[in-house]
Amino acid sequence: MMKNPRNLLWMIPLGFMLSSPLWKGYVADFLKPRGGYDAKVAEAYKRQTQNFIMDNIGITLSTNGQVEWRIKAKRAFTGKSDREIGMIDVDARYTSKGKAPMAITSDRGTYLMDDRHLILIDSVVVEKPAAHEQLFTDLLHYYDATKMVVCPVDVEIKGPHFDVHAGRLDYDLSSDAYDFNDRVIVEM
Repeated sequence: MMKNPRNLLWMIPLGFMLSSPLWKGYVADFLKPRGGYDAKVAEAYKRQTQNFIMDNIGITLSTNGQVEWRIKAKRAFTGKSDREIGMIDVDARYTSKGKAPMAITSDRGTYLMDDRHLILIDSVVVEKPAAHEQLFTDLLHYYDATKMVVCPVDVEIKGPHFDVHAGRLDYDLSSDAYDFNDRVIVEM
């Protein structure tokens, strides 16, 4: 027998290894994950979206630190994905450097975050108070990347001394250039 207790220290790990067949099964059962792995559940968890419904929200869109859009809605909710915001009773204001602000209202709207694409639907009215002009349409698309407004349906523009009825409208906000498609009727 060994008399020095320090030499007995190596016997502790040896005892664990020799007795492992007795306790190894119990420890393995204790540490085993419960329920197993289900690939369908894991995939569904990855695709899970964050849904919300909010009242009286405000969205601000800016480019290079300059706030261009202030969008208010009575109600907002997630759309088909959590990167899409649906809105009801939309009231927006567009301001650009050196240009008069525009006020935009619509019954419904959608903002696609990934594409920076704003869609306004039903009873869309765009007002330029400084020019006393109003645009009426049922569908308006705004593409923030190109600063383009596209109305793919009929539009009506009213000013103090004119009234324009036209089909599709493409409007470049950066250059104030209009392009009408289909038939254009102007009343002066």
